[in-house]
Amino acid sequence: MAKVLVLYYSSYGHVETLAHAVARGAQAGGADVDIKRVPELVPAEVVERSGYKVNDSIPEAKPTDLARYDGIIFGTPTRFGMMAAQMKNFLDQCGGQWAKGELIGKAAGVFTASATQHGGQEATLLNFHTVLLHLGFVIVGLPYSFQGQMTLDEITGCSPYGASTIVGGDGSRQPSENEINGAFFQGEHLAKIAQKLSK
Repeated sequence: MAKVLVLYYSSYGHVETLAHAVARGAQAGGADVDIKRVPELVPAEVVERSGYKVNDSIPEAKPTDLARYDGIIFGTPTRFGMMAAQMKNFLDQCGGQWAKGELIGKAAGVFTASATQHGGQEATLLNFHTVLLHLGFVIVGLPYSFQGQMTLDEITGCSPYGASTIVGGDGSRQPSENEINGAFFQGEHLAKIAQKLSK
């Protein structure tokens, strides 16, 4: 059985919601799944003033955790077309894993959230892929066999680069059923690829 980590950062809970859908998908794909989050960087008073969603029930990850998994799927909000600083800070601490080649050949994917349809979610996913390639991961996206990404019937996230949700400028829109289904599909797909790669 492949071991998969869902590792995320979420300011307001949208990415966290997708993370749980990804985890359910990975479990459906036959994986043993852990969910962890990266540490917050902003001061506690900013977290409180900004209304960030704090979920202390999800354990924080350490870079040394990553080598224990066959596959990792990362979740981050979009920040001007790139991953959030909290996630980048975590990845910047993975130099030891890079130097030892500990992550080479493992499956990895990315999911994200943005405020608008053209708010940079695809750029975020593609930029994130660059870091994963440097670390030696095998990239797993969201193939077109998830046909929900082709719908024109509703506003929706998701692309072949990974699952995503569109939350609105004020963050009031929660992930839709279609976006949740995309996250589930990506988690299941990654788990199956991780299992094949771990043999």
